[in-house]
Amino acid sequence: MSVEALEKPWHLRGNWAPVLEEKAATGLVVEGEIPDNLNGTYIRTGPNPSSGQSVHWFFGDGLLHGIRLQDGNAEWYRSKYVETIGFGEDPLQAGHMGKWDHSKANTHIVSHNGEVLALNEGAWPYVIDQDLRTIGMQNYDGALTTAMTAHPKICPETGELLAFSYANFQAPFLQYIRVGADGELKQLEGIDIPQKVMMHDFAITRNYAIFLDLPVVFDFEMAMKGFPYEFRPNAGARLGVMPRNGNNGDVRWFEIAPCAIFHTVNAFEEGDKIVMIASRMGSWSHSDFSDVGYLWRWTIDLKTGQVTEEQLDDRPGDFGRVNEQFTGLPSRYGYLMEMDGEGNPEEPTYGKALLKYDLQSGACKSHELGASVRGGEPTFVQTGTDEDDGYAMTFVHDEATDQSSFVILDCKNFDAEPVATIRLPDRVPYGAHGNWIPLQ
Repeated sequence: MSVEALEKPWHLRGNWAPVLEEKAATGLVVEGEIPDNLNGTYIRTGPNPSSGQSVHWFFGDGLLHGIRLQDGNAEWYRSKYVETIGFGEDPLQAGHMGKWDHSKANTHIVSHNGEVLALNEGAWPYVIDQDLRTIGMQNYDGALTTAMTAHPKICPETGELLAFSYANFQAPFLQYIRVGADGELKQLEGIDIPQKVMMHDFAITRNYAIFLDLPVVFDFEMAMKGFPYEFRPNAGARLGVMPRNGNNGDVRWFEIAPCAIFHTVNAFEEGDKIVMIASRMGSWSHSDFSDVGYLWRWTIDLKTGQVTEEQLDDRPGDFGRVNEQFTGLPSRYGYLMEMDGEGNPEEPTYGKALLKYDLQSGACKSHELGASVRGGEPTFVQTGTDEDDGYAMTFVHDEATDQSSFVILDCKNFDAEPVATIRLPDRVPYGAHGNWIPLQ
């Protein structure tokens, strides 16, 4: 890599670097066979500054990458920006903080009540369609008066979308959001926490929501200069447990060892206990990614008030997913992206393997992508009756050839060769989160 390239921040070089043109392609080359029961669109978003420049990876414009599968064929690949208010502007320089209509829509894709939502935790969701066109903002007829997290949970039993916001600059610094299966906002509940913290994700069970009040703390002076959050372990760490239809007075707080958690895998109830599984970091920095996540389990005993914390594996991994029919329910399997490359602050990359965990036994199967291939978040798509009867899919990139592909893995044979690899005509930068949207 040239000296000039190395002078750029990591998020503007290599396969993190933005692509500046929207693309569309058909006639894609397929190695293997695409399962004919996969009929839908995989859509992933990620920060991709349209100008080619941004002060931080988190602040890039949301660029969607989509691939349409139908009847065993790869019909098309497309990339398209989410056409948001403030598109192309730096959110810090333009004063977008606290303006809920100025989303970058660059973090996650979720489908609820027939709508596909492109999400960024500092603003309202944007609605898109399966052809990647932008429809408009979603604030639930004005009832949503704050931002929405990029990681809402959809209950497989009630169809509710459960979410939160940590974007307010005055108390309450946390707000709980509950949207019914009918797409109407049912509850917007202020939750008291002592300071503004970065709360990227949370968890739900059948009866509870679990909030992560962890010491990634907002600092106004830092906000005037750039990225506004800093890891301060002396601020303490705790988990808040609230009945899903409860209110601020119903929250019980449980202290845990200081850490950072960006992504939970799942949570569920076992009698009087709540089990939460997530990727835990001992510390966190917005600039060097030198501390990566490891799979941990927290067991909260609601009767005694005790919390047990235990590491499940010494392999670094994050971006955990489950079969979403088991969100908030006892689940056996979790799918993570290996994170060993993230430990290099000078040249971070995602890992060269995808991981399938048996969450009961702790056993792990590793799908090796290749010596020079780096992966993405493994999204699970169920096609049968068993919890792991389905496929994991993601975009990957070969650092040696600079070629990107879309891979589909049989989760029953997770460490085998992909059932299909779809070669893409253009580079797909490393991104954030995505989802599979069945064709309607």
